[in-house]
Amino acid sequence: MKLPIHGPRSLSLPSAHDPRVTLARPDLAEQALEGVLEAGQYRAVTPMQCVLPTTPVRDGADDAAVLIDQLASGKFFDVLEISGGWAWGRSRRDGVVGHVAVEGLTEEVLEPTHRVASVDAPILDAPDDAPHAVLTLNALVSVLEVQGGFARVARLAGSLWPKWPISTPFDAEPAAVAERFVGAPFQPGGRDRTGLDAPALVQQALYACGLGCPRAADQQQTLGRAAAAETLMRGDLIFWPDHVAMMLDAERLIHADPDRGVAVETLADAVSRRDQPSACRRL
Repeated sequence: MKLPIHGPRSLSLPSAHDPRVTLARPDLAEQALEGVLEAGQYRAVTPMQCVLPTTPVRDGADDAAVLIDQLASGKFFDVLEISGGWAWGRSRRDGVVGHVAVEGLTEEVLEPTHRVASVDAPILDAPDDAPHAVLTLNALVSVLEVQGGFARVARLAGSLWPKWPISTPFDAEPAAVAERFVGAPFQPGGRDRTGLDAPALVQQALYACGLGCPRAADQQQTLGRAAAAETLMRGDLIFWPDHVAMMLDAERLIHADPDRGVAVETLADAVSRRDQPSACRRL
């Protein structure tokens, strides 16, 4: 069964010429940009797939480079260049351009059958073993078989893990998904329970509901339609410069805060610390 990776509804994505999502340098660009952007040469991308529970996407070909995103297991990365053990390319789902260590990728692409539907999905070698790794929400897996409440999935060392965290249907409500991350620490560029930033929390919640969503807070302001601050409701997004939160009701919001991690607070408290929101959007 083919998983409907992109979901039933389409939401606006950022400009194709945004350098954060445009796979181009002065010397090299992807073939699709020939005649659109000037570059020394153009090449077709090579589709690759993440084979680790998560792997960093960085802004340079170095382990010390800034973390700008994470690829979850099964996610696709379209590679334009490999050099010095690093692949330069673009995350297919959210469009982020960056560098990924090649040991986290493979050209042997497997068709996903399920997505991870819980914030944490422990990976075990046997039902009674302790977990040796954890998959994150919205990771993609190819299930080989289900036995005794556990699913055996391809690539993860033949591992077994509980059946309940995997699903083919999407969740129904982004706010309910976001609430499952409460208590997770803040990590710029992260997107899993070990640490994530504010736009990643929103993106993960929307992805879990089958909705598209760009990676950065300013890009997310293109989503949906404008909403009046006095009529905010559950699921609305509110923005400040370089920050985004999701309303849980007319008075409370959830966000990944640099000081407190993923937390729920009142809009009034957030405004007292951050000033009035710069934009409000309804999906």
